[in-house]
Formats: sequence, structure tokens, C-alpha cells
Amino acid sequence: MPGSLLVSTFVGLVLNKTKSSKAVQGLTGLRNLGNTCFMNSILQCLSNTKELRDYCLQNQYLRDLNNNSRMRTALMTEFAKLIQLLWTSSPNDSVSPSEFKTQIQRYAPRFVGYNQQDAQEFLRFLLDGLHSEVNRVLVRPRASTDTLDHLPDDEKSRQMWRRYQEREDSRIGDLFVGQLKSSLTCSECGYCSTAFDPFWDLSLPIPKKGYGEVTLMDCLRLFTKEDVLDGDEKPTCCRCKARTRCTKKFSIQKFPKILVLHLKRFSEARIRTSKLTTFVNFQLKDLDLREFASQSCNHAIYNLYAVSNHSGTTMGGHYTAYCKSPISNEWHSFNDSRVTPMSSSHVRSSDAYLLFYELASPSSRM
Repeated sequence: MPGSLLVSTFVGLVLNKTKSSKAVQGLTGLRNLGNTCFMNSILQCLSNTKELRDYCLQNQYLRDLNNNSRMRTALMTEFAKLIQLLWTSSPNDSVSPSEFKTQIQRYAPRFVGYNQQDAQEFLRFLLDGLHSEVNRVLVRPRASTDTLDHLPDDEKSRQMWRRYQEREDSRIGDLFVGQLKSSLTCSECGYCSTAFDPFWDLSLPIPKKGYGEVTLMDCLRLFTKEDVLDGDEKPTCCRCKARTRCTKKFSIQKFPKILVLHLKRFSEARIRTSKLTTFVNFQLKDLDLREFASQSCNHAIYNLYAVSNHSGTTMGGHYTAYCKSPISNEWHSFNDSRVTPMSSSHVRSSDAYLLFYELASPSSRM
């Protein structure tokens, strides 16, 4: 029997046993290898992403691995092995992510060593690496130079999405990628140009309020607020053929199955100098994002299932994760090798840094 089939059979047996014995798996901790809490936090959030978990546990990823020699496949393989370990080890156990760390370092050398890193950057690199190894497109077509500006926006967005998928098409992308619309309106001639770009997460500014609480909706409204581009920022209007004062606005054209929202707590500089500890109140259930859709949309309701938290300062901080089990729907705190049950009422805190939302199925909203 091939090794992969053996593992698959074993994982299947354990999961069936889990269901019958009512013991909940997926509550295994990850050992800290030295400042690797940023990695552990993200891995636990991804381990509780149901469709990604199933993709690994049921060995569906093996069908998609690009086994031609020029492609690496070790990162996806080690990631899947780690997810399988997290779901088949006993709840009080902890496992070492060292084999996985070796592979992510090969893919992204910035993660070599044991310095504290940014969890959002790590998530971006990891998803990009996994996506590239299970990309269904083996031969990318030549990039098209045809302009689509003559098309109506909805048709233009479809064509841009089709072009993207002709080059980038994976199970990872199926889950995490959405499409953002940016509109640029010239204040001189009124011409509006639009662009449609794929996104893996959205980085949201936190409004500075002198009073009262800040909500996630406030952050989203600030992100999608019309922005004036003037002075040095003036873009060139393709109608006026000159640099003019313009307004820019973002909206969401295509909502992803998994929406990752990044709260911008750190200053933009590569070397972090300051951190915002503002408490952002976010919804755990029924987050309705229809007001941020670029066209009328009936299906943009999300439920929270994981949070990556950062506590402490820019100089010395610590990452943890709060995750809702896709099996029991119970919340747990994942602090490296320690996993403890928690109440959903404690999920919101001023440490929340990355929010993982899952698109609610239309039937569950009836």
C-alpha cells in the first residue's frame, strides 16, 4: 500500500473514531522553537479553517501537487503533515513544527532564524507558497495586453478574474482570494477609470477616535472612504492627458469564502516603531458586508472562526490564537503548546490583529 494511502486511511480511521467517541481533536498545541509564536498562531488559525483542514486530512492536495521537477512540493507536503498531526494527536499533546519551519525558510528565507516576525506577513508568504505548489495551471499563458477599458465594469471585472485564473488557480486561492475594485474619478473632466485586482486579505486602518469605541465597521468604512489625491499624489487622467486632482475609492467586487481582515496596529515602517492598542469591537456572527460591495450583492454575510492576537509592544510581543473548532463549534485559546477552552465572550480584545471570517452559506441564513 503506498505511504500516502496509508496515512489517508489512518487519518480517516482516527477521524471516525473521534466522531464516535465524542472526543474533539484539533486541540493539540505547537511547540515554540524560539520566537515562533507568530507562526504557531497562524498555523492554528489555518488548522481550524474547515475546508483547508479537510483538503489536508483527506489528502486531496496530493492530486494537485505539481510533481514536475522544476516545482517544489515540500512546503505543501509538510503543511499537510502538520495539520494531520494536529488533528490526530491527543488533545493534551503538543507537536513540533520544525520540519515545516525548514520548508517555509526555504520558500521564504526571511523566516530563517529565530527572530520575532509579523504574523500577517507570514500568512501572506505561507498562502502564496502553498498556492504555488498546488496551482492547477502548469503552463501560464502569455499576459494579455488587450485593454478592457471599453467594457462595462461588471464585464471588465469578469474578464480580469478570468485572466487571473488562467494563471493562478488553486484550492488555496478558491478559499482565500477575492477581487477588489478601485475607482479613480477625475475632478476636471469627471472621467472614472476602474481597476480590478485580486486580494488575499484586506489591511484595514484603525480610525483614531477621541471618544467611544471603534468598531470593525468603522475600520471598513475608513478603508472604503473616498480619498482625494492631490499635490504630489495627483495621477494622470487618461482623458485630460494631464495630472489632475482625483478621488479614489475601494469596494469589494468579489467576496472570498474566507475573508482575512488585518487590523493595521503597527506603523508602516519595516522596523516597527509604534503600535495602536485601540479596542476594535468586531462581530462574531452575521457580519453583513453588503454596504461595501461594488454592485448589488445578496451574499456577503460572514461568521468569525479564528483570531490571531498580538500582545505586548513592538519591542517584545507575543502571538496567540483564538479558534472555534469546525467540529464542536467551541472556542479555544492556543498559546504555543498550551490549549485551553474559552468563552466566546472573551474572543474580542485589544490584542486582536488578524480576523478570520467564513462566508455563511446562503441556506443557513434562511
